[in-house]
Amino acid sequence: MPWEPVYRLVTKIPRGRVATYGQLAKMLRLGGGARAIGYALAATPAGKGIPWHRVLGAGGRIRVPEPHAALQRRLLEAEGITLESGRINLARFGWSPEKKGPRTRKRGKSARTAKR
Repeated sequence: MPWEPVYRLVTKIPRGRVATYGQLAKMLRLGGGARAIGYALAATPAGKGIPWHRVLGAGGRIRVPEPHAALQRRLLEAEGITLESGRINLARFGWSPEKKGPRTRKRGKSARTAKR
Protein backbone atom coordinates (compact mmCIF):
# COMPACT_ATOMS: atom_id res chain seq x y z
CA MET A 1 0.00 0.00 0.00
CA PRO A 2 1.38 3.44 -0.84
CA TRP A 3 1.88 5.41 2.37
CA GLU A 4 2.33 8.83 0.76
CA PRO A 5 -1.01 10.25 2.09
CA VAL A 6 0.04 9.27 5.61
CA TYR A 7 3.40 10.96 5.23
CA ARG A 8 1.82 14.13 3.81
CA LEU A 9 -0.54 14.35 6.78
CA VAL A 10 2.19 13.68 9.35
CA THR A 11 4.31 16.48 7.87
CA LYS A 12 1.44 18.88 8.62
CA ILE A 13 1.72 18.29 12.38
CA PRO A 14 3.46 21.45 13.60
CA ARG A 15 6.49 21.54 15.82
CA GLY A 16 5.45 21.32 19.48
CA ARG A 17 2.23 19.40 18.70
CA VAL A 18 1.33 15.72 18.52
CA ALA A 19 -1.40 13.53 17.05
CA THR A 20 -2.48 9.94 17.71
CA TYR A 21 -2.40 6.99 15.34
CA GLY A 22 -6.18 6.71 15.58
CA GLN A 23 -6.73 10.39 14.92
CA LEU A 24 -4.68 10.24 11.72
CA ALA A 25 -6.41 7.04 10.57
CA LYS A 26 -9.79 8.68 11.08
CA MET A 27 -8.73 11.80 9.18
CA LEU A 28 -7.54 9.67 6.26
CA ARG A 29 -10.47 7.26 6.52
CA LEU A 30 -7.91 4.47 6.54
CA GLY A 31 -9.44 1.02 6.58
CA GLY A 32 -6.73 -0.52 8.74
CA GLY A 33 -7.19 2.14 11.40
CA ALA A 34 -4.48 3.09 13.85
CA ARG A 35 -2.53 -0.08 13.12
CA ALA A 36 -2.18 0.94 9.44
CA ILE A 37 -0.73 4.30 10.52
CA GLY A 38 1.75 2.38 12.66
CA TYR A 39 2.79 0.24 9.69
CA ALA A 40 3.23 3.35 7.57
CA LEU A 41 5.38 5.09 10.16
CA ALA A 42 7.46 1.96 10.68
CA ALA A 43 8.24 2.14 6.96
CA THR A 44 9.05 5.88 7.00
CA PRO A 45 11.90 6.56 4.58
CA ALA A 46 14.96 8.11 6.20
CA GLY A 47 16.02 11.58 5.20
CA LYS A 48 12.59 12.77 4.04
CA GLY A 49 11.93 15.03 7.04
CA ILE A 50 8.80 13.18 8.13
CA PRO A 51 8.25 13.96 11.84
CA TRP A 52 7.21 10.41 12.85
CA HIS A 53 8.03 11.23 16.47
CA ARG A 54 4.95 13.50 16.70
CA VAL A 55 2.58 10.54 16.42
CA LEU A 56 1.55 8.75 19.62
CA GLY A 57 -0.69 5.99 20.84
CA ALA A 58 -4.07 6.56 22.45
CA GLY A 59 -3.92 8.56 25.64
CA GLY A 60 -0.64 10.20 24.62
CA ARG A 61 1.57 7.17 25.17
CA ILE A 62 4.71 6.37 23.23
CA ARG A 63 4.10 3.01 21.53
CA VAL A 64 7.31 2.37 19.59
CA PRO A 65 9.79 -0.13 21.03
CA GLU A 66 13.19 0.80 22.45
CA PRO A 67 15.63 2.17 21.37
CA HIS A 68 13.26 4.21 19.17
CA ALA A 69 11.11 5.17 22.17
CA ALA A 70 14.07 6.92 23.81
CA LEU A 71 14.77 8.78 20.58
CA GLN A 72 11.11 9.77 20.29
CA ARG A 73 11.13 11.12 23.86
CA ARG A 74 14.28 13.17 23.17
CA LEU A 75 12.88 14.59 19.93
CA LEU A 76 9.59 15.54 21.60
CA GLU A 77 11.34 17.13 24.57
CA ALA A 78 13.54 19.12 22.17
CA GLU A 79 10.29 20.61 20.82
CA GLY A 80 9.11 21.54 24.31
CA ILE A 81 6.67 18.63 24.67
CA THR A 82 6.82 17.18 28.15
CA LEU A 83 5.88 13.75 29.42
CA GLU A 84 3.93 13.48 32.66
CA SER A 85 3.70 10.01 34.20
CA GLY A 86 4.73 8.45 30.89
CA ARG A 87 2.10 10.32 28.88
CA ILE A 88 1.88 13.47 26.85
CA ASN A 89 -1.00 15.75 27.70
CA LEU A 90 -3.07 15.70 24.51
CA ALA A 91 -5.25 18.57 25.70
CA ARG A 92 -2.14 20.73 25.90
CA PHE A 93 -0.01 19.42 23.03
CA GLY A 94 -2.55 17.76 20.75
CA TRP A 95 -2.91 18.89 17.15
CA SER A 96 -6.06 19.31 15.21
CA PRO A 97 -6.02 20.73 11.70
CA GLU A 98 -7.63 24.12 11.56
CA LYS A 99 -11.16 24.03 10.39
CA LYS A 100 -12.25 26.75 8.07
CA GLY A 101 -13.89 29.46 10.07
CA PRO A 102 -16.96 31.38 9.04
CA ARG A 103 -16.51 33.48 5.96
CA THR A 104 -15.82 37.09 6.71
CA ARG A 105 -18.39 39.57 5.57
CA LYS A 106 -17.47 41.96 2.87
CA ARG A 107 -17.21 45.40 4.29
CA GLY A 108 -19.63 48.03 3.15
CA LYS A 109 -18.63 51.53 2.34
CA SER A 110 -15.71 52.81 4.30
CA ALA A 111 -16.35 55.40 6.97
CA ARG A 112 -14.66 57.97 4.78
CA THR A 113 -16.92 57.23 1.82
CA ALA A 114 -20.06 57.09 3.98
CA LYS A 115 -19.56 60.71 5.12
CA ARG A 116 -19.83 62.07 1.58
